[in-house]
Amino acid sequence: MVNITSVLLGLVMVLNIVFAVVVIFRERRDASSTWAWLLVLFFIPVAGFILYLLLGRNLTRDHLFQWDDLKKSGIEEVLERQKELLRTQKFLFNNPITQDNQDLIYMNLVNANALFTKNNAVEVFTDGQEKYRRLFEDIEAAKESIHLQYYIIKNDNLGRKLIAHLTKKVKEGVTVRVLYDELGSRSLTKRFFKEFREAGGLVEVFFPSKLRFINLRMNFRNHRKLVIIDGKIGYVGGFNVGDEYLGLNSRFGYWRDTHLRIRGTAVDTMQVRFILDWNQASRDFDIMYDPELFPIENVRLGNVGIQIVTSGPDTDFEQIKNAYIKMLYSAKKSIYMQTPYFIPDKSLLDAIRVACLSGVEVNIMIPDKPDHPFVYWATLSHIGELLPVGANVYIYSNGFIHSKTLVVDEEISSVGTANIDVRSFRLNFEVNAFLYDENISKELTAIFKEDIKRSKLLTYEEYEKRGGNIKFKESISRLLSPIL
Repeated sequence: MVNITSVLLGLVMVLNIVFAVVVIFRERRDASSTWAWLLVLFFIPVAGFILYLLLGRNLTRDHLFQWDDLKKSGIEEVLERQKELLRTQKFLFNNPITQDNQDLIYMNLVNANALFTKNNAVEVFTDGQEKYRRLFEDIEAAKESIHLQYYIIKNDNLGRKLIAHLTKKVKEGVTVRVLYDELGSRSLTKRFFKEFREAGGLVEVFFPSKLRFINLRMNFRNHRKLVIIDGKIGYVGGFNVGDEYLGLNSRFGYWRDTHLRIRGTAVDTMQVRFILDWNQASRDFDIMYDPELFPIENVRLGNVGIQIVTSGPDTDFEQIKNAYIKMLYSAKKSIYMQTPYFIPDKSLLDAIRVACLSGVEVNIMIPDKPDHPFVYWATLSHIGELLPVGANVYIYSNGFIHSKTLVVDEEISSVGTANIDVRSFRLNFEVNAFLYDENISKELTAIFKEDIKRSKLLTYEEYEKRGGNIKFKESISRLLSPIL
């Protein structure tokens, strides 16, 4: 009589081989990610493939996914004109920094459709209380439209205060649209938006679940944080909506992040990004590219050069990562990098290592506490590779640092939503502002140096003293880092 257990085990092995073949040959993903998924399939048969269905599928193979709406915005013609001017050396730069970095500007134009604008004014926020005080002032002053997009909106004091402000503006006749990510904002219910919707406010959800508690796109989330008010003011950066971002969560303590308030033509490109995301999520309320959403201001608001660069799994290129690498290889003097998660792939890690070996002062700041343990241990593992080549690694200890900033030579910088990890570069939908301005870059450098006062320098000798338990956790997390 055939042993039922043996048959089942044999079936499991056959299924696992089939699943492995699917991972290797159908998805055509990079080798590190493939090996990570094969480890999962090997050690967790069947259940591993369920995880793969939830977390590992390649979005570009989903033919139902449509996002190509850029031509309707009218921005494509301007993009082509800028590319031609840069190719023929006829582009008029407003300062030496932009001229020195025209290759980065051109790459972002070609690789990410990131229009270059040079008439912007920028304010930097590092404190959640200050950021939201200013945002609520701008919301209160709105006359025409408010477009708001966050990965996380929580049903807590800050979340309820925000929706109350937005509901008030709807009742005043302002068009208000709210787009949120279902997984990031999973605590929200329909009741949260009840009064807002009844007043005429519009709400859309990014990649909602088709089945309760099961989302086959749970690995592809919209991590962007954008607010555009009257088409004239734009916010982008790391803060989400929740009390913890005001430093009111005892688990994290003070929340240290970086966010930008932008005035100028760069807001038009932020508006286009919001419209693209909204129209992808919307079923019945698509936004038309009306001129009132792109008002022309006749005064020059500032001289900051900006490109709004977005990336996501719907494209073949890792636009933000490529721009980071380009910046790192251009460094001559200094690099300042802040990130809550440091899990670079080989190309980015090599760029940082080359900078260290070239005599560039490399400074990296990470938190001293994990919000995701495996990610934190993987971060420590990768940091350990840079200590021997001279990188200065600072462990921020005044709460939790969530800032995603990169500054090179105190001349060019980036602030946005992308962490230094595979998830941000390859899986999530992200947005970063790349800034070509000495004053802003020096301000961000000064902020970093102020944060050093609340940090501890990690030496290679100290790192080598970590216990065997930590080393084991680091090793396992590093193996899984391509899919974390």
